[in-house]
Amino acid sequence: MKLELTGKQRARLRSMANGYETIFQIGKDGISAETVFQVGNALEARELIKLRVLDTCPYTSREAAELIAERTNSAVVSVVGSRFVLYRRSENKKDKIEL
Repeated sequence: MKLELTGKQRARLRSMANGYETIFQIGKDGISAETVFQVGNALEARELIKLRVLDTCPYTSREAAELIAERTNSAVVSVVGSRFVLYRRSENKKDKIEL
């Protein structure tokens, strides 16, 4: 199940993520099952997260974003340079991001 966002939703999430810190870095080891698990947990807790692909990563930012989004059932909000933003609605969070 792929999460789809409208242009308006994507723009709102992109503007919200501007002030966010990068909480994950994808490096030379690429995208492991542990990375996917940790990103999934972070999405459940925060809904919107920013990640970074290091120069040593075997994937481009776009490839890493799409691969992680697919494995975590999340949506790619934006990819700019080495950073990308993912969104997934939380099932348990009280203060959910309203789209």
